[in-house]
Amino acid sequence: MNPIASAVPGAIAAMLRSAPLSPGKVDFAWTAAVGPALQRATAVRLEGQILVVETASAQWSREVARSTRVILARLQHLLGEQTVTSLQVRNKT
Repeated sequence: MNPIASAVPGAIAAMLRSAPLSPGKVDFAWTAAVGPALQRATAVRLEGQILVVETASAQWSREVARSTRVILARLQHLLGEQTVTSLQVRNKT
């Protein structure tokens, strides 16, 4: 028997993929992909298939850029492979 924790990510991905694309859906997927600490230091918006990530500092920009492959894979799992094809990181300051 598999623990319920192993089923939750798949259930969330299935739920997200079936919902209409909206800023709230993108924000939810971003938070699920990166966690609350990084979510608090960033703002995201989808422009076409590019997720624009605005960070609170140069340090957060470096962290996002360094983790782009992992973050993108998680977002594609949650939203579908063609919804987000790349990340563009910008520093707000």
